[in-house]
Amino acid sequence: MYPPSLRLHAPEWFTADESTLNVAFVYPMQGPAGIFGPTCEACGRLAAEEINKAGGVLGKELRLLEVDGGADPQRVADEVEALVATGAVQGVSGWHISSVRQAVAPRIAHRVPYVYTALYEGGESTEGVFMTSETPAWQLLPAMRLLAEARGVRRWFVVGNNYVWPRRTAQAARRYARECRGRVCGEAYLPLGTDDFTDVLRRIERTDADGVLMLLVGSDAVRFNRAFGAAGLDQRCLRLSTLMDESMLLASGPEATADLHSTAGFFASLADQNTMDFHGRYAGRFGVDAPVPGSLGESCYEGVLLLAALIERARTLDVSAIGAAAEHVAYEGPRGLLSLEGRHVRQRIYLAEADGLDFNVLAQLRAPHELL
Repeated sequence: MYPPSLRLHAPEWFTADESTLNVAFVYPMQGPAGIFGPTCEACGRLAAEEINKAGGVLGKELRLLEVDGGADPQRVADEVEALVATGAVQGVSGWHISSVRQAVAPRIAHRVPYVYTALYEGGESTEGVFMTSETPAWQLLPAMRLLAEARGVRRWFVVGNNYVWPRRTAQAARRYARECRGRVCGEAYLPLGTDDFTDVLRRIERTDADGVLMLLVGSDAVRFNRAFGAAGLDQRCLRLSTLMDESMLLASGPEATADLHSTAGFFASLADQNTMDFHGRYAGRFGVDAPVPGSLGESCYEGVLLLAALIERARTLDVSAIGAAAEHVAYEGPRGLLSLEGRHVRQRIYLAEADGLDFNVLAQLRAPHELL
């Protein structure tokens, strides 16, 4: 059960204290992205607990104050700004859609460090904002290139929610399709919370698309998967999503995930040492029946680790000093030993194919400069 809304005020116990470092932890508790909110919460909590066991941050206990990132973007921004302005928190992290980031960043990033963990459309340059996750050039371009080479997919239909991340990613996809000697043959943008995909499925049927690029969030993607499979389109069109985790596969059902691909920097099925160690600690803390920590929830673990590493490296909470030290920051987590380049974490990205309710990792994707 999620906690009630903060309504612009931190709990009485959550106030500035010399012995603690308080962080607004912004993740979705409602709306389409709420489907993976529980894994976001668990992964963030695990990171904070491990950091505290190792001595905290600057010798202080790291504490997370949950904020519902699934609410209206301006409301989320109001809540986070109030926490920062009153001194209740000294940092911000978490997974939330780009509309929320765009509302929050201008109001707080110059005051406290802000680590944004969601994959996004790229281009964020606000001072004090640091990104842990994937962008289209590193995630989508190499995936489209590989699918064109291996599967001959060159004609794409884009289905996305109607906000900044899907629309800007689709702009990039048009360019990437041309680079792969293909094209985008149709696009549809739907409100968050859409549950009827009849019209868009008919549009796909009328095109010559052999691939569908899904830029849908959470439960919207789940409902699309079900409708897509029920219409039999999975026999004709491959699907590629840059936002698809194991919780969404489970909700979609195995009959709705045929020829469905995802690209991300983390999959629960990766069998390297860092990933297996993480799963062991996660299961030890939350039990074997806890939600599987896919790429979206796990990104919140990365975000808390990065925020702690940034502050430790700078030895201060001053945003300018943290930014100046960022290029020298490195940390090790489930995705391996990572460092920052231009305030973005650079990491390995993978392409995976759904196999029932799990992902089979097909390949590590080449970085953009390796595609030239």
